[in-house]
Amino acid sequence: MKFSTKAIHAGQEPDPSTGAIMTPIFQTSTYAQNGLGGHKGYEYSRSGNPTRTALEDCIAALENGQYGMAFASGLAAEQGILSLLKTGDHMIACDDLYGGSYRIFERILSRYQIETSYVPAANVQDYEKAIRPNTKLIWLETPTNPLLRLVDIRAIAEIAHRHNILLVVDNTFSSPYFQLPLELGADIVLHSTTKYINGHSDVVGGAVVVKDQSVYEAIKFYQNAAGGIPGPFDSWLTLRGIKTLAVRMKQHQENAFAVARFLSDHPRVEKVYYPGLPSHPDHELAKRQMSGFGGMVSFTFKGSLEDVDQIVRRLKVITFAESLGGIESLLCHPASMTHGSIPREIREARGVDDTLLRLSVGIEDVEDILNDLDQALATRPEIDQDIQEQQLVHK
Repeated sequence: MKFSTKAIHAGQEPDPSTGAIMTPIFQTSTYAQNGLGGHKGYEYSRSGNPTRTALEDCIAALENGQYGMAFASGLAAEQGILSLLKTGDHMIACDDLYGGSYRIFERILSRYQIETSYVPAANVQDYEKAIRPNTKLIWLETPTNPLLRLVDIRAIAEIAHRHNILLVVDNTFSSPYFQLPLELGADIVLHSTTKYINGHSDVVGGAVVVKDQSVYEAIKFYQNAAGGIPGPFDSWLTLRGIKTLAVRMKQHQENAFAVARFLSDHPRVEKVYYPGLPSHPDHELAKRQMSGFGGMVSFTFKGSLEDVDQIVRRLKVITFAESLGGIESLLCHPASMTHGSIPREIREARGVDDTLLRLSVGIEDVEDILNDLDQALATRPEIDQDIQEQQLVHK
């Protein structure tokens, strides 16, 4: 089946008891058993639930994987993957990554003497240089959050497998519609299903997809033992959201292209980060590795931290909020929001400064999005004067 068909049908046969074509919400905690060992595949809803199974099978199919596992959040899904590590292990991660991941690596894993080395996201050679005898995982985001750099999955997979290391790819920003990491050599794919997978900003969830049975069994054991699973209603909402993933991603990308071009020509914008622009340093890799460029656009503007509040207060269509991937446009200030848990000196060294804004471009009419950005970024006389003075200094 093609992608759009799988999104609607994979893992979702009509209910055998009623013929319902939509997967029912099996709102139950436990299941009747016909004697010892006489259950019909389900015993207790922490271990498995038919609504969750449909979601897990659908996501696995979309990623061209063999096994899918749903979790209560993206970070719970991360913990499921990180449960593969033990005290004394080492992992490598790209340096431009979600602040919540950094927080887990530095404030939770470190308690168990599990060390993380960070390398420049797009520098393939640095991943191999960072490998130690105890390295067990390489952790990638591509495109990265929030600077939208691309990492060569196929090249890193070759390095990882040559050293018997598992490769994890967080595919949240692309969704399986635009990128299939398992096809490029990754061992594990991670999603915050809160984002594009669900797409309606009404569910928090996560998912892990793998091909290898032994890796699946290890993470599945943790999923059941630790219990960080989504309830049946959240699973159903996410499954419903998936059905429109293909059409949503097409519109997200179309709108994001228009926004990126608009921002590139705006006098108050210093730099635009969008893989679809030929000016992006990883544009050619994006064309090879992805089937599209996604709906995320980041940019830095000419001004200061004080101007951020003025800009976000002017927004009328775009909402200033955490998260991304919903049908509505969301603007985020990474330095104080998603990446606030990263120490300032580290964050700024990686390029996440106070004038960086991350925009999840929604599927509203693109003219309304552009008009909203235009009026929000409108300069005031005092700002114009500051910019002119800065330009004189640089000259």
